[in-house]
Amino acid sequence: MRDTRRARLAVGLLLAAALVLITVDHRVGSGPVLGPVHDMASGIFSKAEQVSATVTKPVRDFVGMLRAAPEAERTIAALRKENAKLRTEVASLQLDGTRAAKLDRMLGLAGLGRYRVVPAQVLARRDFPGFEDAVEIDAGANDGVRPDMTVLTGDGLVGRVVRAAADSATVALLTDPAISAGARLEGGNQIGVVSGLGEAGGGENLIKFRLLDSTVPLPPGGRIVSFGSQRSKPYVPGVPIGVIQRVESLPGDLTKIAYAKPFTDFSSLDVVGVVVQAPKRDPRDSVLPPVPQQAKQARERADKRAGRDDEAADESRAQAEPWAQMEEGRAGAAPGNRRPRAREAPRRRPAAAGAARSDGRN
Repeated sequence: MRDTRRARLAVGLLLAAALVLITVDHRVGSGPVLGPVHDMASGIFSKAEQVSATVTKPVRDFVGMLRAAPEAERTIAALRKENAKLRTEVASLQLDGTRAAKLDRMLGLAGLGRYRVVPAQVLARRDFPGFEDAVEIDAGANDGVRPDMTVLTGDGLVGRVVRAAADSATVALLTDPAISAGARLEGGNQIGVVSGLGEAGGGENLIKFRLLDSTVPLPPGGRIVSFGSQRSKPYVPGVPIGVIQRVESLPGDLTKIAYAKPFTDFSSLDVVGVVVQAPKRDPRDSVLPPVPQQAKQARERADKRAGRDDEAADESRAQAEPWAQMEEGRAGAAPGNRRPRAREAPRRRPAAAGAARSDGRN
């Protein structure tokens, strides 16, 4: 009890002293007597406050950080979630833009060939009995897709439908060794058969082209299009297939074999089109992409060189002809050559007589 009374008394005295000092300071302020004392006390207390603030600031900051930590964690989590969402949206927009470009290119090719197509997207690679390379697409019987229909991209031939479910279908790719299709060389009627090589095709997914006529030239750089099947099933005509890379020709073979690089990139299939109605007329070579500028220039140079060679040969023949006639005249004028000329005369007479008899009969 005594301790409590003493504490109360001390607190009361301190409060009273504080009130007195405040009152005196307010009234006399900077008087001649208390002014110096006031200034000295102010300096001492300000230094004490600065030291106290310097010492206690890290503690206050740490305590404030601890108090704000849960809120900061929630803010950071929200920002991370928002960033992930934005990245997903950006990637989705980029993917949509890429797919839109592929769709436009595929529809452009279909328009050139007058193919009626159903657009579809490749879902995944699929194993199918009898085939090594097959994919599943998100279009099926409900969209008009049936087995033995041609599948293409904006670049060229992909393969054919081998199974059609209600909302999906399985497509066997042209690179599969079990797939074969009739093909034709650009610019002519030389036909052959293309077939897949599977893993033997390498990273470029090469396909094999067997030309049925071994006498027809088969140069590297030549382009191949689909020849078309009966009633356009499973393949419609005129779809670009690939470009010949190298040729194998063995003596005695009745056919020529070449290896071609497909126009379609089978390693990144995405947007495809299923041909549900073939064109009424064969588009021939109209669907093929433009010839690359370098190849076109090389062909033009080769044609010009061939033209120059022909012109030079004609000029040489024209220049040599008078000399040949002169040599023939000299040879005929030589003494040793007069007898044959004498023997030639009787040969002309029967011909003339025969001509006369013929004229007489007419």
